[in-house]
Amino acid sequence: MHNPAATGSLSFFLSSISETPTGLIAENLLKAKEIALSDSRVPEQLKSYLQKALDVALGLDPYLDAMAPSKRKTSPDHGPGNAEGTGTRVKLREERAFDSLNGKLVNQEGKIALDWGHIFRMLVHMIRARKILLIGKPKGYSILAIAEELPDDGKIFACAEVPYLGVNSQEAFDYSSDGKKISMQVGPIADTLEALHAEDEDFDIVFIDADQRNAVSYYSFVMDNHLLRMDAVICVENTLMKGQVYLENVSDENVLAVRKLNTVINSDPRVEQIILPVQSGLSIIRRSPVPPECFLFQKEVVRDDVFWGYNRHRILDRLRLDGKVAYVTGGGQGIGRAFAHALGEAGAKVAVVDVVLAKAKAVACELSLKGIKSIAIAADVSKPEDVQRIVDMIVACWGTVHIACNNAGINMNSASEDTSLEEWDKTFNVNLRGLFLCCQAAGRIMLNQGYGKIINTASMASLIVPHPQKQVAYNTSKAGVVKLTQTLGTEWIDRGVKVNCISPGIVDTPLIRSKDLQPLVQGWLSDIPAGRLAQATDLQAAVVYLASEASDYMTGHNLVIEGGQSLW
Repeated sequence: MHNPAATGSLSFFLSSISETPTGLIAENLLKAKEIALSDSRVPEQLKSYLQKALDVALGLDPYLDAMAPSKRKTSPDHGPGNAEGTGTRVKLREERAFDSLNGKLVNQEGKIALDWGHIFRMLVHMIRARKILLIGKPKGYSILAIAEELPDDGKIFACAEVPYLGVNSQEAFDYSSDGKKISMQVGPIADTLEALHAEDEDFDIVFIDADQRNAVSYYSFVMDNHLLRMDAVICVENTLMKGQVYLENVSDENVLAVRKLNTVINSDPRVEQIILPVQSGLSIIRRSPVPPECFLFQKEVVRDDVFWGYNRHRILDRLRLDGKVAYVTGGGQGIGRAFAHALGEAGAKVAVVDVVLAKAKAVACELSLKGIKSIAIAADVSKPEDVQRIVDMIVACWGTVHIACNNAGINMNSASEDTSLEEWDKTFNVNLRGLFLCCQAAGRIMLNQGYGKIINTASMASLIVPHPQKQVAYNTSKAGVVKLTQTLGTEWIDRGVKVNCISPGIVDTPLIRSKDLQPLVQGWLSDIPAGRLAQATDLQAAVVYLASEASDYMTGHNLVIEGGQSLW
């Protein structure tokens, strides 16, 4: 049973958590328990139930605190210090310790409990937000926590009627590198919102404090003037107001205003909301997944696949690979590694295939760290038995193959008159014979199931003769990859299998930076309109597109990504 060491410490604790509905429940239960203990007529069983209820109420907020992150990269008092410190930083430290309105709870040991910053940081991370709008008095400690989670080019626009701290609110944040992402907009909030609309700004997350005048107007302005991006969310804090919003006979104007805001949002057909009973209440609001019929009365609205999305999938959803099974040959390094990461990030399970098992395992480990299901397979694609083993292992593990990314390849430079038959055969065995074997083995599975995407790695060398290096076997084998892709693409499309290829330019990999090739780099750069070598990341979107349903009408295509080099 809960047995507080002293009434004073418990009273302090209750005062610190009374901002939350749970804290208010605990406070009232404690009073009921005190009355029960002072009255001998109250049955012991009732006292026991009161104690059990009090234990649950008292334990919730501290437990949530204990389960929350305990460390931050920065906090308002982590800036460079001096003997006196600045008034702004002192005030920040004071508010961090004593101001419960900053979204924090303080327990009897003075430990800062779960604050809005933890919650908002999680939201920012989940939706990969870059631009955020805060409407109302910003929460000094939490706003920095949000800024920490943003990418380097992220931005927070915090608009408030009066400066948050001191004469210049911006100084409260500028000493921190993350604080540089924060732009304070001080003045009438309505004017600030009008200015943002005039500048055509829009946001990934909009935070609104419900406990302020005109919160309904701010919400309506955001929705009516498209300050909220299509897949963005609005977060409204203080929507439970200590539990008062759902109680009868409440006359407090602030509570009634919050109740009105909740009702307006709930009745808005453009959005859907949930209210989370954390602290003083947090509403999370998003646009309705399907536009409401009441907005489709205009004659010019054509309700077709362009409007709704093909199969009701929006374009970014159509690029998702959730539930798909893919493999990448040559996946242990360079372009293949980049392809494996891209397919996995888009939702696919990925088998990393490489002739060197250690390299395949290293990439599979990288994928696993990102939550991507992956396996590593060692195989030499020039050997039919190895190729069959690849698909057999994947089918045994995941049931089928949806995406075959045939990327393995080799290049051995030599003048044509000096190219040995051994070099020619070795190049073709991997680059063309091995690629055909992979297409055939994966294609049989795909044809049987009526669906599949095959993506072959060709090369810009299939279109031009790169110079000054001499690589007749490589150039010819890659031209063969394009013709093989075109042939299979036309043969198999009517049976649900699309075959395409990607022709990269010169990609900046460790091999390119080797001692033998380094002298050639400057000459290559002069031949590339883009003025730089390709990065492996330049190719990732292409492989996801070709692997997704968004490219279902494309087959036999050679997608050239070479910075314009083949045009000169």
